[in-house]
Amino acid sequence: MSSSQTPITEQPFYLSLNPETKQFLADQALSLRLSVQDCRQSCEIALDLQMWGGDSIQDVWPDESSLNATGKALKQQIMKQLRTTWENLKSEDNRYPDDSSAPKISAAANPKAIEKKSLGLGRCPVASPRTLCCNLQTLDAVDNCGYGCSYCSIQSFFDGKQINFDKGFADKLKNLKLDPDKTYHIGTGQSSDSLMWGNSHGVLDAVIDFAHENPNVILELKTKSANVSHLIKSGAPKNILCTWSLSTPTLIRHEEHGTASLEKRLAAARQVADAGFVVGFHFHPIIHYNNWQEDYQAVVNQLTSLFDIDEVALISLGTLTYIKSVMREIRKKAIPSQILKMPLVDADGKLSYPDDIKLSLFTSVYNSFPDDWKEYVFYYLCMENQRFWKPVFGFEYTSNGEFEIAMKNSYLNKINKKVYK
Repeated sequence: MSSSQTPITEQPFYLSLNPETKQFLADQALSLRLSVQDCRQSCEIALDLQMWGGDSIQDVWPDESSLNATGKALKQQIMKQLRTTWENLKSEDNRYPDDSSAPKISAAANPKAIEKKSLGLGRCPVASPRTLCCNLQTLDAVDNCGYGCSYCSIQSFFDGKQINFDKGFADKLKNLKLDPDKTYHIGTGQSSDSLMWGNSHGVLDAVIDFAHENPNVILELKTKSANVSHLIKSGAPKNILCTWSLSTPTLIRHEEHGTASLEKRLAAARQVADAGFVVGFHFHPIIHYNNWQEDYQAVVNQLTSLFDIDEVALISLGTLTYIKSVMREIRKKAIPSQILKMPLVDADGKLSYPDDIKLSLFTSVYNSFPDDWKEYVFYYLCMENQRFWKPVFGFEYTSNGEFEIAMKNSYLNKINKKVYK
């Protein structure tokens, strides 16, 4: 049987490997008579190593001469050592190279307008009964994101870089009937970035008109862009809450491709706050890597020096949490990234950091904020188990409903202060 006929060449991740690694694995698969399972795992390990940018699988492949085994036993020892090396590497601190060597990944997109049967209004797509949730309602103003963040879960929901705008979005939104006696919290940043498109296809005008017509809605626009000019010029109502996802400059350059820099995000938020809106910030995902504590402390210092507590409604904290389909999509892109170089354990039915790392991430960032911020800004953990709340914040909510009410009341207080100031 030739190397081109071994099961290794049929593995999806094999196609993303460089030619030298392909040949090496094909030769090993033929020599050791690797099973389909062994082929699948060796390709996965090889692709991870290739994406991480350190040693290749050729560098870490066990030396057969040092193993006292032959045949099936030899194969088993090789695969066991290979898996052990892979897991050990995941437990080491990620070390990003100099920022000048960050990959230049295109975030190109293919936008088009289509006819959609219904308005995409529903619950947060990552909500889980195992985690504490604020019961955010999500509005799919645009399907798919034009940015290229390596860790993004949106990539597993949509097809490639096809961006869909609903031709009838504005009309559907106008016809939506809400209870005028109920307060709603609706966000447009779960299926795409809320502001990167500006008013393309009239999408921003549609949500602004919706906010005007429904003052009982807290409409959250979540973004990694600096594209705020249309919002500011539009005369949008103050029940629009603009929030920015913040990362360290290192992570933005290496993992958040195509997005605005930290400085541009904060400058855009400053513009929006100067225009009379309340703003908010999401430290989500907080990512563990070498020097992460110092880098996040610097981000918090910039943030608290630029904004007063009366201008900021919220600070959310969260980290990387995966389902297997998202991890497959990350690997299929095969771009340089250390995002999967992390110890993965079960986290309420998904995969994430172990609890000790999570607590370290959350408490470090939270404790970086001044005491008056902790008292007058609404802090929360996004889609995390209730058991983390008390160790991080010193309090907890007993239910999703209690969490939801506290959040809405806090946001409304900040918004109303701005409106009547």
